[in-house]
Amino acid sequence: MQGPSKTFVNLIAYHTTRTRRLHSQSARWRSWVQPLALLMKLDPLVSSLSLYDIANTPGVAADVSHINSPAQVEGYAGEEQLGKALEGSDVVIIPAGVPRKPGMTRDDLFNINAGIVKSLCTAIANYCPHALVNMISNPVNSTVPIAAEVFKKAGTYDEKKLFGVTTLDVVRAKTFYAAKANVNVPVIGGHAGVTILPLFSQATPKSNNLSDEEIKALTKRTQDGGTEVVEAKAGKGSATLSMAYAGAVFADACLMGLNGVPDIVECTFVQSSVRLGKNGADEVLGLGPLLKPELKASIEKGIQFANRS
Repeated sequence: MQGPSKTFVNLIAYHTTRTRRLHSQSARWRSWVQPLALLMKLDPLVSSLSLYDIANTPGVAADVSHINSPAQVEGYAGEEQLGKALEGSDVVIIPAGVPRKPGMTRDDLFNINAGIVKSLCTAIANYCPHALVNMISNPVNSTVPIAAEVFKKAGTYDEKKLFGVTTLDVVRAKTFYAAKANVNVPVIGGHAGVTILPLFSQATPKSNNLSDEEIKALTKRTQDGGTEVVEAKAGKGSATLSMAYAGAVFADACLMGLNGVPDIVECTFVQSSVRLGKNGADEVLGLGPLLKPELKASIEKGIQFANRS
């Protein structure tokens, strides 16, 4: 990940009268959250890294803080410290909840993770209402609408600052497309099964050698990438390192935008790529109406949960 130097970050912090802070939360410190914290500590755009969980976070923070990069790290544990962890954050990363196990779909996680996301977003509305919120908690197609409804009720909703992070789908599509890092494949839609829409027809560099059957196979593998990892780990985990990498890439794009260097990313619900800038999603690079019925159903599920009394 490349971006402005640390000096440039200090200049931006001066203009905003506060430092850039990231907040990473998980109901359980899953194995991929720790490498995500590591990658954020190494990001030159981060000057303050705040880690929060219900327990054990100070130990992780102490470990990460020994890395000789400029970012200052603090660990917070317990609900009574959530506000302090969030206060002043410019970017909030939410990987909260439980991971998938063999035989589970992302929707199977809904009842567990939805409540966690709702409570966290309530705290965000209170302590850092202007932060860019990166939602990674599955099922993303439903947790983003939950967050949106919570923010609407609190009067803090800004559609330009709430993102469903689907970067892992983009990373997989690029890898499966050419087994190279220097390709680009737009992936739009949602972050579950057939709602994941890799646009291999718009990939660059364009390959004229792929048959329709090969494109269908690549599409299915991208859609089933999480299941592939879960099954390969035989119940011992889910996509961890690749998810940490994808989460860090998206967060870095948010920070680049905040620091005046616009970056283009894909995220759920806009069904397109967006250009991130100082106000969040400054521009949507449209591809036309492509919302699939399955994604619409997931969105409605999240809205209904958020509006329960």
